[in-house]
Amino acid sequence: MKRYFFWLLLVLLQSFAAHAVEVVDDRGFRTTLPQAPQRIVSLLPSLTETICELGYCQRLVGVDRYSNFPLSLQSLPQLGGGLDPNIEAIVALKPDVVVMAASSRAGERLRALGLNVVALEPKTHGDVQRVLLKLGQLLESPDADKIWRTIDAGVLAAAQSIPASARGTRVYFEVNPGPYGAGEASFIGETLTRLGAKNIIPAKLGPFPKLNPEFIVRANPDLIMVGDSSAEAMLQRPGWPAMRAVREQRMCAFSPAQSNVLVRPGPRMAEAARLMAACLTDKSPGTVARKVQP
Repeated sequence: MKRYFFWLLLVLLQSFAAHAVEVVDDRGFRTTLPQAPQRIVSLLPSLTETICELGYCQRLVGVDRYSNFPLSLQSLPQLGGGLDPNIEAIVALKPDVVVMAASSRAGERLRALGLNVVALEPKTHGDVQRVLLKLGQLLESPDADKIWRTIDAGVLAAAQSIPASARGTRVYFEVNPGPYGAGEASFIGETLTRLGAKNIIPAKLGPFPKLNPEFIVRANPDLIMVGDSSAEAMLQRPGWPAMRAVREQRMCAFSPAQSNVLVRPGPRMAEAARLMAACLTDKSPGTVARKVQP
């Protein structure tokens, strides 16, 4: 009888091991689940979009307040932000796993409450690929590598659309009216480099540094990319009207929806590359991004 129970236990353990899903996240935590998660809370828009791109949007039971794409997410409970999530609401949803940014301290609280947490945070093109594959592993998706190849090919196609005359354009990309800019070391900066543009913010300043406005004036970019909500205020900064990009109306102001595409390192990265390419080549400014009058 003892041998029978030992054999049964061994079979059960082997069965668990055969079907278990294991992922090591960006903070070094190892999460093991008996099967791919069926109830997921996502607290970072890029992770939310990646889960949906993998084909598992229906497994999301709650998202952060900024996860707004695809539109089907609007029917889900909003659980605060990545840095200030509603812990009680998350626990009440009984998720199999919570995916969130590695930089958020809320993960420690959620783990202490017994929840499985996978912390992932894409910051570069390489990170986007890595996170896509990690989530594909977590969800047991066979399509993660194929999706990455499609994204990368889309960025390459956008780069190949840039005429020689637009290459070398010196660009300032503002992500926040701090002003915070997208430097060469950021995923946005990497896209600009692949498009043949020259970023005025060197990698040594970090991915998204807060800048002295005078630094940008001295750099005198050929082209400025900015969110529509910040564009008009930008023109009121001392010295900015004299910059070449402003004088020659070489400013692309992106709509909120377009800005979301541009600033999220996820599956819409090829679409972001096309938006930047259209701005660099001055294609269809009325639909891609409006020109800002000085």
